[in-house]
Amino acid sequence: MTFFIQKATIDDTEDVALMVGELLAEIMSAINVQAFHFDRGETTVRLRDFLEQGKYFVFVARDGNGKAVGFIALYESHALYAEGAFGTIAELYVRPEYRSHQLGLQLVSQAKSLGASRNWTRLEVTTPPLPQFDKTLSFYEREGFSISGGRKLKISL
Repeated sequence: MTFFIQKATIDDTEDVALMVGELLAEIMSAINVQAFHFDRGETTVRLRDFLEQGKYFVFVARDGNGKAVGFIALYESHALYAEGAFGTIAELYVRPEYRSHQLGLQLVSQAKSLGASRNWTRLEVTTPPLPQFDKTLSFYEREGFSISGGRKLKISL
């Protein structure tokens, strides 16, 4: 299977928003908890705003027919512990029928290239510490990520 990956533009926001909904539905189904609120229209507008302001970096994968089949989204942060600027993978999703074709690897490779071009010291990603996500953890470990400890916590504001 042949894929092409390119930096997302405003024209890609609806396709990416749809896949965000698929990703969140898949996570909630795996954990059997309504952990996220998703509104496709709001997500499309939010993504458009993030892209226009340069706050978010998104790469979209398309198949040979131009159908969006996956994406990776990142943002830049700064921290003393990270020794400067670094990137965080906020979302990575490949539609189920396109998995096992090295597409996740290609998307992560794009993220690594972006990070190198921006002089990031590291690239981080969080996976839930649940057995349902062991395959996800294994994928990232195969791609060179290592567990750095801790758990991701949140509080709504």
